[in-house]
Amino acid sequence: MKKFAIFLGLFFGTAGIAVAQSGDAEAGKEKSQVCAACHGPNGESPTDMYPHLAGQHQKYLLKQLKDFKLASETGGEEGRNNPIMMGQVASLSEEDMADLAAFYAAKDSPKGETPEDIIAKGEDLFRRGNPETNMPSCAGCHGPRGNGMGLAAFPDISGQHAAYTKSQLEMFRSGERANDPNGMMQGVTEKMTDEEIELLSKFLSGLY
Repeated sequence: MKKFAIFLGLFFGTAGIAVAQSGDAEAGKEKSQVCAACHGPNGESPTDMYPHLAGQHQKYLLKQLKDFKLASETGGEEGRNNPIMMGQVASLSEEDMADLAAFYAAKDSPKGETPEDIIAKGEDLFRRGNPETNMPSCAGCHGPRGNGMGLAAFPDISGQHAAYTKSQLEMFRSGERANDPNGMMQGVTEKMTDEEIELLSKFLSGLY
């Protein structure tokens, strides 16, 4: 194992909405204390069951929080269904969510590792996809270094826990997670084999 380094916004009708969307990182720091048990005090999760949040795009983080809240309000029928997070966000206001997103987005992204024996295959799959099954390149939306696109709310997928990435890809493929814009990730993952999901998940952990 070794570290492996490779790899205008929306305007709102009122000033109040714009302020809420931008968030206050300092206020978010105070509000994040309850999140630290799972995600760490600075957004670097100590366990691979939960994702790193540090350095993630603010717009993406805000969308996920809103989707969890929508799920909590609709009994999981809409949004992103996750029992733990649905309970955590149920009482959060729009401002709370924006502040939390601002806090984590301001942190440095974590650096993971990629096993040496999967670097070549992982990079090829990430950059080219699989032409034989029409699986598209991950780099097309997430960029050559996996850093995503903030304005488009495409997440930074680099440096993430491999186990967490694997679980999310599997959930998109099964339809258990379905809060991706226009079903993009569901369309991609339905073309992926178990081996490809495993390979990409490990590769992305050391990509930054």
